[in-house]
Amino acid sequence: MQKTVQFSDWGLIEYQQAWDQQEALFKQSADLKYQRRLSGENNGIPIENHLIFCEHPPVYTLGKSGKIENLLLNEAELTAIHATFFPINRGGDITFHGPGQIVGYPIFDLEQFYTDIHLYLRNLEEAIILTLAHYGIVAGRYEGYTGVWIDPDLPSARKICAMGVRCSRWITMHGFAFNVNTDLNYFKHIVPCGIDDKDVSSMERELGKKLDMDEVKTILKQKLCTVFEIEYMP
Repeated sequence: MQKTVQFSDWGLIEYQQAWDQQEALFKQSADLKYQRRLSGENNGIPIENHLIFCEHPPVYTLGKSGKIENLLLNEAELTAIHATFFPINRGGDITFHGPGQIVGYPIFDLEQFYTDIHLYLRNLEEAIILTLAHYGIVAGRYEGYTGVWIDPDLPSARKICAMGVRCSRWITMHGFAFNVNTDLNYFKHIVPCGIDDKDVSSMERELGKKLDMDEVKTILKQKLCTVFEIEYMP
């Protein structure tokens, strides 16, 4: 059965503002689910699902299982490169968000899909892998790590999409960071995802040219639609 999803593109948005807006949508869904369970009443109207795309000004975020030592800059150095830092409530370690990167925030009620967070992550990865394949880039998974990788089985393995999610009452938030035209120099100031012996890449680096962000978003939306069997609300 097709699940309906409300899609929004927030464009370039400050990280704190996006986090606050995400939290509001997440809380709305989680609270409604909790109230229904307390009352034992369900009017048959499903919890709303949301898919948000955006870009952020340069920012480093550290997941709850991450290590602050993986940020290699002090406060003054962050200011010098016009970046900010946020410890946040997703899984995973440290990563970077910046212009030219598609950040995806699915706020899904997984009880409408499947109650399996690992399958959810694999499906997010699959949508990215299929999007890259559309552009002739062969990507896959690196055993033991979340995210999408180029040449995962070779010494040249490099990550092109990082992931970190939060899930409560089977409602998800946070999501993925997909490097399209991202300035990769910012990754030199962290130990990306806590992995100190692997490189980071982008579609621009792999193809040797800048990509049309709106076009990549359109393809990615289509792949997410296929993998998750969803339809977007008009």
